[in-house]
Amino acid sequence: MEDNRQDEILPSWFKITVPCGRKYDKASLMKLIQSRCRVPFTPVDFQFVRNKAQFFVQDDSAASALKMVSNKICDEGNRKIPIFVTSAPVPYSVQDKLGPEEMKQLKLTMSKRYDVSHKALDLYKFRFDPGFARLKIDIILNRRNCMAATLQVIEKNFPKLLSLNLRKNRLYQLDGLSDIMEIAPTIKILNLSKNELSSAGELGKIKGLKLEELRLEGNPLCDTFPDKSTYVSAIRKFFPKLLRLDGQDLPPAITADTDGQHLPTPNKESYKGSDHLKSLVLQFLQQYYLVYDSGDRQSLLDVYHDEACFSLTIPFNSEDPAPSSLFEYLKDNRNMKKIKDPNLCFQLLKHTKRDIVCSLCRLPKTQHDTSSFVVDMWFSSENLLFFCVSGLFKEVEGRSQGSVRAFTRTFIATPANNSSLCVVNEELFVRDATPKGTQTALSTQVLTPCCSSGLTLSQELEEMILVFSVLSGMKPQWSQKCLQENEWNCIKAAEVFTRLKPHHAGVDSLTSPPETREHCSSGKKKILISGSSPHLRPRLGRERGIVIATSSGEMADYVIGGSAAVIENDRP
Repeated sequence: MEDNRQDEILPSWFKITVPCGRKYDKASLMKLIQSRCRVPFTPVDFQFVRNKAQFFVQDDSAASALKMVSNKICDEGNRKIPIFVTSAPVPYSVQDKLGPEEMKQLKLTMSKRYDVSHKALDLYKFRFDPGFARLKIDIILNRRNCMAATLQVIEKNFPKLLSLNLRKNRLYQLDGLSDIMEIAPTIKILNLSKNELSSAGELGKIKGLKLEELRLEGNPLCDTFPDKSTYVSAIRKFFPKLLRLDGQDLPPAITADTDGQHLPTPNKESYKGSDHLKSLVLQFLQQYYLVYDSGDRQSLLDVYHDEACFSLTIPFNSEDPAPSSLFEYLKDNRNMKKIKDPNLCFQLLKHTKRDIVCSLCRLPKTQHDTSSFVVDMWFSSENLLFFCVSGLFKEVEGRSQGSVRAFTRTFIATPANNSSLCVVNEELFVRDATPKGTQTALSTQVLTPCCSSGLTLSQELEEMILVFSVLSGMKPQWSQKCLQENEWNCIKAAEVFTRLKPHHAGVDSLTSPPETREHCSSGKKKILISGSSPHLRPRLGRERGIVIATSSGEMADYVIGGSAAVIENDRP
C-alpha cells in the first residue's frame, strides 16, 4: 500500500539509466527496450554519461513499465540489461524550449541555408547568422534545447538531407546530435571541422550514420593520435563505409551487401570451377589480407554475415613441458578433441560478426606473404562457395615480433549483391613454420586456385619448362611456377630469375639438375644434357639466346641471363 501511495505522488518526469549502456549504440538499445516495454514512450535528452546511457520520460505509466522490464531484456550475448528509474526535474531542453516566434525564425534562417539541388544544409557559424539578431536568445548548438529545435526543423522540412555542415559551432560534445540518426538517416556527408571535440569517443554517439565523407580537422581529438594511419583506423571503427576523411580519399573498405540474402542450403552437385569464381575468390583474398594486415581490422566487419561463426585452432599440447611460442593464440584455441567442457567449447566459437572482428583485433598484427599462398576451391553452388587459403605470415608486433607462422584459413561464403563475398563460416589454423617446412612450401607454391580437373600442359610448354629448369638450375615445378607468373614469356622469366637469384641463397639446395658437361665452341656455351628429351634437336645458338626445335618443328629463342648457349642431345 505504501509503495502504491509513493507511485501516486511521483513527479511527472523520470530519469532512466542503463548501467554499462555505452557499449550499445542508441538505436539498437532503444529498439530493444521499446520492443519489451508495454507502454510506448519517447526518450528525451538521450545521452551517454561515462559508461551509462540515460534519458528522460514524462509519462509515469511509461516509467512504471520501464521498471517492470529491468533485467528482463537480454542483449545479443544473452546478458541481462538492468534499468533504473528515478524521479527527476524537468530536462533542460524542455525547460528552455524555444517559443513559437523563435521556432519560426529558426525555420526561416535554416531554409535560406538549404541547398535544394544538393540536399545540403549549411549551418557554418550558425550562432552568428544575421537572422537571429532580433531574438532574445542565442542559437548555440551546444545547448540541448537549441540542437533539439534545429533537429526538429530538419525532421519536418529536410527529411531527405544528404549533407550537413556544422563547421565552427564550438561543439565539444555530440549528445544533442545523436537524434540525427533517426531524424535524418540519409546523411552521407558531415562536416564537424573547427569545433572543440576532444575525444573520438564522441563520434560513437552518431555511429549509426552511414557516412561516406567526414571532416574533423581542427578539433583537439585529431592531435590525440600518434600517426595518420592510427587516426584513420580509429575513425573507421565508427564509420566503416567512410570513403573520404578531412578531404582525403581513403582506400575502399571491403563491404558485403547482404540485404535480402538468406543462408543457402548446400546441395550434392560436384564442384565445377569457373574463371568468374576463381577471379572472385582471388580478388576477395587480396582485399581481405590488405585490410587484415593494415592494422584496421574493424573494417572487416562488413565482410561477415550478421550470424557468422569463427573458430581458431593451434597445435597445442598441454602435456608438453616446453613453452609454446603460440601463447598469444592459446586463449582462443578451440580443439573439440581436447576441450571436455561443452560450455567452454561453445564460448570459444565466435558467433556474430561483431564477436568475430573483436576476436580478430585481439590477434597479433601480421604481414602475410601473399606469394606463399595456395588457394583451393572444392565446392560451389549458386549461393554457396567453399574455399581455403594456406601460406605464411610474420608477426610484426608484440612479444613474438618477427616470428614466422604457417596458416590455413577455410571460408564458407555466399555471393553478395555488390560482386563480393559474404563470409558465413570461417576456421583459422595457425602453427609454427619450421625452416624445413618453409623451404618445402616455397618450392611447391601455386598462386592460382586449384581446379579439380588439374592443368594439362602442352608438349611445347613441357619442353619450355625442361629447358628453363636446365639453364636456371631449378627444379621443374619451380621453373613452371616462374614461367606461369611471367605469362610463359621465357625472356621475361629469365630476366626476373637473373635479377632475383643473388637474393635466394637457398636455391642450390632446392635443385637437382641433370648431369651436364660444358664445352666452348665459337665463343658460345654448349650444354650436353644426359637423358634429355628426345624432342630436343641440336641447333646453332644465336647471339643472345638459345635456338631450340620443338616437337612441332617450330623455332624458339630463349634468353637465360643474357648468355648464348646451344642445347643438343648427348648421343653415345
